[in-house]
Amino acid sequence: LEWRYGDQLDWRLVMIGLTESAGQYAGRGYTPLKSAQGHTSFRRFGMPLSPRPRPRLYATARACRAVVAARLLEPGSDWHMFRTLQFAWLTTVAMLDEDSALPEVLSNARGVDADAIVRLLDSPEVTEAYERDRAEARSAEGSAAELQGKTAQTDGPVRFTAPSLVFERDGVRLVAGGFQPVQAYDLVIANLDPSLERRGVPESPEPLLDFFRDGLTTQEVAELLVRGNGVPDRIAAERALLELAWAGTATRTPVGDDAIWRHA
Repeated sequence: LEWRYGDQLDWRLVMIGLTESAGQYAGRGYTPLKSAQGHTSFRRFGMPLSPRPRPRLYATARACRAVVAARLLEPGSDWHMFRTLQFAWLTTVAMLDEDSALPEVLSNARGVDADAIVRLLDSPEVTEAYERDRAEARSAEGSAAELQGKTAQTDGPVRFTAPSLVFERDGVRLVAGGFQPVQAYDLVIANLDPSLERRGVPESPEPLLDFFRDGLTTQEVAELLVRGNGVPDRIAAERALLELAWAGTATRTPVGDDAIWRHA
């Protein structure tokens, strides 16, 4: 969507804040092994993985607070922070609920001061914004997301599941709950504002790497090269990326069982 519509869309990232303590996961029957095994189910989305059991279960609150702190310190940097934490969650065994472990992980996010973020985690400003996010994420009762079975109720109120997208324009609010095909999001946007300009599919991955300076995974490139309602061709995308790397116009940085591709 970012490629297709650019800055014609204004985005806001809302953190769900799934758990405040590791005990919440233990109470639901999770173990470090089950958690690692659960990660393997994400392979269907094609994102980098390196599923290994962590020493113990851990909660998500500290990492969510870090994203909120980044938003307050440097608006827009929360997206880079969130992506960095996603890779750390799925491809490392970093304990993201330990403040001592966060600076090294957060240092990989562009445009953020990792130490400043850790100092702010429990500040009144971050706490207020974080709790506001959690409340908004738990307002899914009666929504289209609930109708489609795309919500959860693990700690009281009916909450959205990730990645739910809510589109608003001129008082009209449309909900795409949980994981949806890209075409579903695109259809919502097209109906909300048919006057938007829509960028087409490039002939090669090179313009994509130039646009997304933080880099893309192989699957993301494959998705961005799909035309119409076609199926992503990961093998063709990787071959095209390897050609760019061989020509010196792209770099490949291994991450988990895949890589991040960037413009050289």
